[in-house]
Amino acid sequence: MDALLSPEGGLAGLAAASFLAATLVPLSSEAALFAYLKLHPDHAVAAVAIATLGNTAGGMTSYLIGRLLPQKRPEARALAWLHRYGAPVTFFAWLPVIGDALCVAAGWLRIHWFAALGFMAAGRLVRYLLVAQGAYWL
Repeated sequence: MDALLSPEGGLAGLAAASFLAATLVPLSSEAALFAYLKLHPDHAVAAVAIATLGNTAGGMTSYLIGRLLPQKRPEARALAWLHRYGAPVTFFAWLPVIGDALCVAAGWLRIHWFAALGFMAAGRLVRYLLVAQGAYWL
């Protein structure tokens, strides 16, 4: 238990929680980041970076799943947004409920992976910076 409470063990747990939260596993990476920052406020930069990387990797895993789906044409709101606006919509892939669908839809529509990666990472980074700011003030 002490290893998980150490800064390094906590970062590993934060990475895992952030990755899983970006898939269909119902976890709150924001809560994990907030808790980590309350225990280790001096590691804020590393924590935000690890949470962003882990969550982006989870989002790109969902993107890959979308790439592997057959090319049938289902009707979905996430598909309509992505088809109309392209990769910038993946900035909002961190949102609850629709975020996973946006990642899968981006892969299914064959949105350029590098553009999707950039927008996903930017959206997640902004979210985690806000969580870190909240942990600092609370």
